[in-house]
Amino acid sequence: MAKGMRLMCVHAHPDDESSKGAATMAKYVAAGAEVLVVSCTGGERGDILNKKLADDPAVLRDLAQVRRAEMAQAQAILGVDHHWLGFVDSGLPEGDPLPPLPEGCFALEPLEIPVEALVREIRRFRPHVMTTYDENGGYPHPDHIRCHDVSAAAFVAAGDPDAFPSAGPAWQPLKLYYNGGFSRARIETYHQALLDLGVESPYAEWLERMDGRVERTVTTRIECADFFEQRDQALLAHATQIDPDGFFFSVPREVQRLVWPFEDYEIAASYVPIADGEDDLFGGLDAVAAADALALAATDLALDRRVARVPA
Repeated sequence: MAKGMRLMCVHAHPDDESSKGAATMAKYVAAGAEVLVVSCTGGERGDILNKKLADDPAVLRDLAQVRRAEMAQAQAILGVDHHWLGFVDSGLPEGDPLPPLPEGCFALEPLEIPVEALVREIRRFRPHVMTTYDENGGYPHPDHIRCHDVSAAAFVAAGDPDAFPSAGPAWQPLKLYYNGGFSRARIETYHQALLDLGVESPYAEWLERMDGRVERTVTTRIECADFFEQRDQALLAHATQIDPDGFFFSVPREVQRLVWPFEDYEIAASYVPIADGEDDLFGGLDAVAAADALALAATDLALDRRVARVPA
């Protein structure tokens, strides 16, 4: 099913692709699909989260170039193609009140500018399926929220021959998904697995912070445990961003394979019906893979779960 299919995964920063859906991507590459990661920004304003590198002079001298090199290494590990959309990291504002975002950053770009840039790449790569973040960004980083806005708009505009006509011949992706990430169910499962091992869990505080938060709906689970090692190696390639002793690696990989052997997704829009308990991002496309996507897109969406983003 995957052979000959194309998947585009749109992310805000380098490292996001390795912490959100990396095993899925590696699985599809191994099955013969083409997978393209689009990084909207270069992560130039990211903090150095790995304490072992916090005072490294080479990292401090040129974090932007270090992060580009990290992305190249992760790309090679996962076997995916990669495209820089070319916008500047907005940083994560902190404080009360929050400081203004820096001039010229991704989150402040007029929406049509990054949308056109992504439409151009969609029309070049011609993905059958796209993944991105939900309308709240997965978490409220301004670049993650902007990544959603840009991806959702480009999903529509790419198939409209009247939109951005200089960006290439129209192409309509047939399905749009949101990354599932760390759902409450996944965190509870990891937390209990560590307790069963008699190990202190770093997830107790997470669960407290999640009390009262509305859970996203998981529509699609990709079983990809055979690619967890590849995922972890890609994540570790982003050495400035990942503490090898941190929570990402607190649950032994073999335990993860047993208790949570998949990655979760939420369908946002699709031109084909979605089966209950869907286990393939390309599900339902076998009958239309060879067809003109624009002809299918001329029909109504079979499913549309997109909602307007609620401003903070």
